Order: sequence, then C-alpha cells, then structure tokens
Amino acid sequence: MKTSIFNLVILGLALNFIVSCSSDDSNNKVDDPDPTGDIGSVESIQIFPIAHPLNMDISNSPVDVNSGLIINNIGTNKGLFPDFGSGEWEGAPIGIPYVSVDGSQPKVPITFRANDYDENYGDESDQGPFPIPLNAPIEGNGAGDSHIISLDVEHGMLYELYNASRAGDGFEASSAAVFDLNKIEFRPDGWTSADAAGLPIFPLLVRYPETEKGVIDHPIRFTITRSKIYEGYVHPARHLVSGNTSDELLPFGGRLRLKADYDISSFSETNQIILTAMKKYGLMLADVGSDMFITGAPHEKWDNDDLKNLKQVTLDNFEVIELGTITLKK
Repeated sequence: MKTSIFNLVILGLALNFIVSCSSDDSNNKVDDPDPTGDIGSVESIQIFPIAHPLNMDISNSPVDVNSGLIINNIGTNKGLFPDFGSGEWEGAPIGIPYVSVDGSQPKVPITFRANDYDENYGDESDQGPFPIPLNAPIEGNGAGDSHIISLDVEHGMLYELYNASRAGDGFEASSAAVFDLNKIEFRPDGWTSADAAGLPIFPLLVRYPETEKGVIDHPIRFTITRSKIYEGYVHPARHLVSGNTSDELLPFGGRLRLKADYDISSFSETNQIILTAMKKYGLMLADVGSDMFITGAPHEKWDNDDLKNLKQVTLDNFEVIELGTITLKK
C-alpha cells in the first residue's frame, strides 16, 4: 500500500540531510531540532506505558520456527541501511521529521483524499481536527510518503498523517492516526495508520536525543520489499498488505533480533547504542520499502560516515523471534 520514497534511491547513496523545524511564526509553535531546544522534551515523557508491547524486552524471547527460512528469503547478506542522517539530499530529508507542541497548539482540519500517489483511507482513519502547526515539516518536502508527525508533549498525544500536504488552513492526507501515549490501546483490527502496518511511527524512530541519553528503549522501524511480506499481521500491528502466505515471509509487526553474541565493541558509542537496542527490543516490520532500511529522524549532529558503518551488520546476524498468531485477511 505504502511505498517509501527511498525505494528509488541507490542503496550506496550517502546519508546527508537535515530538516529544520524552526519558524518565525510564533503562532505555529514549531520547535527547533537542536537538542538543547524544546524538541528534546519528547524524550522526557513516557512513550506508552511500560507494559505496552512496544516497550517489551525481547532479548530472551524464543526464536520462531521459520526464522531461518525468513532470514534466507530476505537475504542473509543484506546489510542494515540507516535511512536518516544530517545534511541534505536534493533539498529534502532522508528520514522522517517530527515536531513537538504543547496543549495550546491550535487544531486544524484534516481532509481525506486520494491522489496520484495513493488512495483515500479516510474510512480507516481518525478524524480531525489535529494540533499540527501549519508549517510542520513534511517528509521528503512533500514527495513520496510525505508523513507529518506532531507530538503534544503536554498531554502525551501523537498525531500522524500519511501522504499529506498543506491545504489552506489545514492538511489533506490519505490517512491519519491518533495515539494516546498514556494508554495501552491499539488501532481497530484491520485498520491502517500513517504506516501500512497500523503502527505508530514516532515511537519506532531512531532519534538523536535518545543516543545522547545513552539508551534506545524501543523497537526500531524497518522495511522490506512487498514480495517478502506475509499477507497478515501479528500483534501489535493491525493491518496487512496483499501478497502470499508462505513460511518464508515476514508479517507486519514481526520482529528481528540482533543475536546476543554479535560483537559490537568495534562500533562507535552511538552505533553501539543503536545495535544494543536491536538486541533488546529488535527491529519491527512496519511498512513496505527497500530491504533492511531502518528509519530515524533527521538531526544535525548525526555523523553520516559513522552511520554508514551499520551497513556492515548483515542479516545473517539476526533471528526472527516467535511470531505467534498471524491475523489473516477477513
């Protein structure tokens, strides 16, 4: 359903962008991405209760019986591709930006529509209005998936749009999802979100302020090509894409775990934090895209040359944790 803007980008392309969220319009309350600014406050709030599946430590979870088949099918020699960084590529971010707001942020209308990029999923969407600044950054500057993410840090509410664009006093989008970060709750069964898997995007992003804290305490969002995705989903994912149902395919919500004995000592401190999260929380399949692209948010302090060292970590060093019940099309 949703194809990443980066499918057409050569995998060896240098990671080199940053998105600026600053604004001179005080009414729109867009935060500066500098970690010394207010945007760092998103790391000071609890992202879902501790018992939420997205906060689950999977370091001791059993391996799925089809792990080997799934890993081989994706490709054992596939390396991680960090789809985020600093700098610019053709003036647009490679990664997914976000903005933080407080409870005074004005709410704006959301209109659902189809366009030449994707369909209208308004019937599987939360309805507006949403507290999104009119100058909120749009992924890809409006090309490709065009996600918009706004986080109300005062109330712990997350608002996400897919295939979005500014429209007058609000936004148009193909789909929208709201998540109450204070509760353990999920999308209605079978509903999409701003991601094809019906998952929230922001809690699965690699974010630079997390590395400054020294720990990433959640799974990391990743993609693979549609032909390698099972036509089904596992909890906490809620949505599927059309395909096949063979043992070598991975459903949305499935997790890969970096093997405990994989030696990360030669990597930088930042990359060790990222890789440690892959051992403890894993990678979670969230969308259709290029194989083994892991998603993060842009930040001026990312060292792109250092991030590229993550490509040395190949898929044969991962295992699929037990999938459990796979929900099929109804």
